[in-house]
Amino acid sequence: MRSLRKIVKWIGYILGTLFVLLVVLFIYLYKVSIVDPPVIADHSVENLQRTEASPGFYYLGNNWFRKSKSGLFELYVEGNDFERGVINGKLTKELVQRQEDHFSAQIEKMIPSTFYRHFLKYFIGWFNRDLASQVKEEYKKEIYGVSMAASEKYDYIGSPYQRILNYHAAHDIGHALQSMALVGCTSFGTWNDRSADSSFIIGRNFDFYVGDKFAEDKIVAFFKPSSGFGYMTVTWGGFTGAVSGMNEAGLTVTINAAKTALPSGSATPVSLVAREILQYAGNLKQALQIARSRHMFVSESFLVGSAADNKAVIIEKTPDSLDIYDPQQNYIVCANHFQSKGLVNSVDNKTQIRESASAYRYQRVMELLNGNPKNTVEKTIAILRDTRGLKGADIGMGNEKAINQLIAHHSIVFEPKKLLVWVSTAPWQEGRFVCYNLSKVFSLKGMRIDQEIIDSTQTIASDTLVNTAAFAGFTQFRSYKQRILDGGSVDPDSIIASNPNYYHAYVLAGDMAARKKDIAAAKKYYQLALTKEIATLQERTAIEGKLTH
Repeated sequence: MRSLRKIVKWIGYILGTLFVLLVVLFIYLYKVSIVDPPVIADHSVENLQRTEASPGFYYLGNNWFRKSKSGLFELYVEGNDFERGVINGKLTKELVQRQEDHFSAQIEKMIPSTFYRHFLKYFIGWFNRDLASQVKEEYKKEIYGVSMAASEKYDYIGSPYQRILNYHAAHDIGHALQSMALVGCTSFGTWNDRSADSSFIIGRNFDFYVGDKFAEDKIVAFFKPSSGFGYMTVTWGGFTGAVSGMNEAGLTVTINAAKTALPSGSATPVSLVAREILQYAGNLKQALQIARSRHMFVSESFLVGSAADNKAVIIEKTPDSLDIYDPQQNYIVCANHFQSKGLVNSVDNKTQIRESASAYRYQRVMELLNGNPKNTVEKTIAILRDTRGLKGADIGMGNEKAINQLIAHHSIVFEPKKLLVWVSTAPWQEGRFVCYNLSKVFSLKGMRIDQEIIDSTQTIASDTLVNTAAFAGFTQFRSYKQRILDGGSVDPDSIIASNPNYYHAYVLAGDMAARKKDIAAAKKYYQLALTKEIATLQERTAIEGKLTH
């Protein structure tokens, strides 16, 4: 009896010690995750208020915010760092808060466990414990200004400044964790004799997916900072980085994720490196200098086009190295693998080429470019809208091997020498592409009356795909997929009928059959899935695994 009491006593000691250690760990994680905002000398801009001149149109000084008839929001902001941030937040307050709602809702879908979400909060706080030291003071002040518009209801996650700062690293963290499956982007450019009138043209699909709601409120933003170049980006509420943009010197930047190892700590977010290039580089040499000066914790390709140099190159950057891919020809293509001599043969890159959809998409772009040797803006948009596989094969709608995966946050086309940019409207890149002239927008020097600023003579019509039975079927397929994710039931044959050449339709059909304990039918669907064009080696392995269980 006495020995039993001793055992119970020691178990109590052990459990008590583990509990204390766990409490200490959470206190440590909480403490290191706290980020103090930058010191601001002049807070007077906080007293300014926006004016609603007409429903949905706001201005504050020379700054303004509106929603275009195209469905895109438009924003113009000028001034110094903190001033820009505060004014941006005041003008777009509703979108800043709505985007955080959408982001949080998607995280809850992806991680339904409250415990794991809280653990993730502390993990990200620890992971990003040095993030502030890796961000330029100018950008910290701007982010701090924007964060003043954030909602208080997420303060349990962290302070508004801490949250908005961390959101700037979301692309990098999701990219590093891989399992978030944010999908890959595609970009390309042509110039001189590869364009119909020797125009310099760059196009890209930004396939960053954090739920349908997140992509609803896109902002075409124009910034005129007190230092550096004026520039435009396609962005969202609360985000001051850049993923696609062009400055008034005709320099463009788009980012494409590459294969990366799981990092051990934070560094400068990719979007803020791209933003710095847009704001401070007027040519390729200056862009390269900025890229070299920043440490990143993921691998990324920056496709940089320069009107001054009349060409584009890819700056390929990893946490440890940097190289340049200069095609030495009048076109360039970028997917999600490296091409430079210094990085093309790296272990991670070889794995990416072998196992991902990147090389396939690259080949499809080359196939389409070679089929249209004299490129135009219209042809660029047609390529960005292409849903087919190599040689025009039907690989199912939504396939990651397609240039157009019907998932894009936005699609964009630049003519750097003319300072023209075309931005897609919903759905994805299937709606109209509307044109903005940077020279005209920046020459407005403020706006007090709501008016359209797009160049309507340059609008590219919606894709005819949206009126087809195939597109209607894809829309049905997406609703089926969501119903299954929500725990509902769908007839397996109906799933396949909605997207008959897409391997994932057969996987979902097999999963539904397996859920109903119809193992023979499930195996039949999985075997059919293996006959289709599967996007990645990982997915093929997963399907083969389903057949062995």
